[in-house]
Amino acid sequence: MRVNSVDDLNKLKERLQKEHQLKEQTDTIVTVGMSTCGIAAGARKVYEAILKEVEKRNLNIIVKKTGCIGLCEQEVLVEVACPGRQKILYGKVKPEDVPKLLSEHIVNGNVSAELVVVGKAS
Repeated sequence: MRVNSVDDLNKLKERLQKEHQLKEQTDTIVTVGMSTCGIAAGARKVYEAILKEVEKRNLNIIVKKTGCIGLCEQEVLVEVACPGRQKILYGKVKPEDVPKLLSEHIVNGNVSAELVVVGKAS
């Protein structure tokens, strides 16, 4: 689409926002808490480990960063949201937990019970 006016730009913006919202509703989203307390607890390393594991397994998921989730004592916090299922918040996640977490939860559809902070471990 060629943008020739402000109106064209606004139409493009609306279309892309709708596409983005639709994609987020149909894809698994993994979100890492990257506030100050998360970073101090090792969130950057966990985030990098997630990106590496996603690439290694060729997973089609969205990996995001967010600010404070509100449970500083449980950092590093990782939320996994799969379409049609309850969001699960994992706590005290370490880089070495990432392969098992992604394998169990995203690949096999099972919650990794030992790290669950919020959600059902069933």
